[in-house]
Amino acid sequence: MHPTPIIMMSSNNKQEAQVVLVPASGHSHLLSTLEFAKLLVNHDHRITVNLMLISSPIDTKTTSTATNSLLSHYSHRIKVINLPDYTPNLSSDKSDRASLMNALVDFLKPHLREAVSNLTASPSAPPLAAFIVDMFFTQMIEIAKDFGVPALVFYTSGAAFLGMTLHLHTLRVRDNLVAYEWEDSDSELTIPTFANPIPWRNLPSLFMQKQWDSLFMSYASGLKEAHGFIVNTFEELESYPIHSFQHASFPVFPVGPILNLTSTTGDASEDIIKWLDDQPPASVVFLCFGSRGWFHQDQLREIARALQDSEARFLWSMRKPPPEGSMDMPTDYSLPELTELLPHGFLDRTAGVGRVIGWAPQAQVLAHKATGGFVSHCGWNSTLESIYYGVPIAAWPLFAEQQSNAFQLVRELKVAVEISLEFKHGLSFGITPVLSSEKIEKGIRNVLKDAEVRKRMKEMSEKCRGTMKEGGCSYSHLGRFIDYLMDN
Repeated sequence: MHPTPIIMMSSNNKQEAQVVLVPASGHSHLLSTLEFAKLLVNHDHRITVNLMLISSPIDTKTTSTATNSLLSHYSHRIKVINLPDYTPNLSSDKSDRASLMNALVDFLKPHLREAVSNLTASPSAPPLAAFIVDMFFTQMIEIAKDFGVPALVFYTSGAAFLGMTLHLHTLRVRDNLVAYEWEDSDSELTIPTFANPIPWRNLPSLFMQKQWDSLFMSYASGLKEAHGFIVNTFEELESYPIHSFQHASFPVFPVGPILNLTSTTGDASEDIIKWLDDQPPASVVFLCFGSRGWFHQDQLREIARALQDSEARFLWSMRKPPPEGSMDMPTDYSLPELTELLPHGFLDRTAGVGRVIGWAPQAQVLAHKATGGFVSHCGWNSTLESIYYGVPIAAWPLFAEQQSNAFQLVRELKVAVEISLEFKHGLSFGITPVLSSEKIEKGIRNVLKDAEVRKRMKEMSEKCRGTMKEGGCSYSHLGRFIDYLMDN
């Protein structure tokens, strides 16, 4: 890690500062970063945020909707600067996310450098205090060096996963320990940010598949260039990993949960909520696997059998996979497609107790009194939402960092039950396994009936709601971060 540079502030502007914030354009990353920008300016009137907006070639709707809302309420304190659109090389392999990300960053660097130069050109402009970049944009840290300011990473995953990434990179560089060579091992690994040893097979695909190795090395080494981390978590949830950083050479600011809980309107949402209104309290299990979650037909049929055999009330968000090799987002099935995919007669047999839907207004569903359990992929935003609303989780991770999140929720925090901790979806590489209906059914029954898990989740929910209030841990850490900015 680099030492924090000293930044001289002119005396006439010493009460003000501006920061540059560079979010990624993916749905979960962008929305939490925009909420962080609001959090900053609401907490301290001296700060102006310059949001460097990158249009996504995949998900333009999220970008436009989120920023239009932001501009209508915060235009005087949050400045949105649109960087030029990037058009991927049509001859390249669009499924190669690493190459696409590198090409995007290389394209954006000169435009970002120019935009920041314009921000600081005027003698009356508040001093630039810091660069804050998304966890996947660490290559942009070099621009912060050009302007002599510290670069911090806005980390949209948890502190435990941050520590895992840094530790595995250290083991690789120091001891030449190659994680993917342990993919079939039954042994365990001790990681400083986890209280319990974690089986190698529970580590995320980013570490355990050779095809991702170059991306992992680039990503992890980039993190080590940062001067500090702003993490979307809270101390009461991740006290063990956060305390493990107390002797680190860089600051960690756990300022979460940073969530976008804005109610979604529309006929589909209203229909879903109306159905939930008619269900008994805490009786419905909600199945939803994130903005990119989908399954092949064999797995869909196992889920359907599990739901039918469990006799639980259910709301199942089922998404249609994008065309093979495409980076498009999943879409919704038509009713004829659902009828063909699912076991014969399933929709009719379960019509009295369940609903199969497409896109789901997740926050609204989790907030509803009828929702009693959440079969989840354990993406970090979904995890925080579930904790916020006190809904226990049945963990079924698919990809990204979700396997380690699931291990943390089930084994460390005990606010979730297990469906599978080592399932890995073949989204980009490999063949996806099929999880049996028996395992899924067991998880559904447990998440609705395990009294200890439900009690712990309720207690964590209360801590989650209090930590952002004055006197709470996250409120204090946010103040500490703002002091860091103003001291610079």
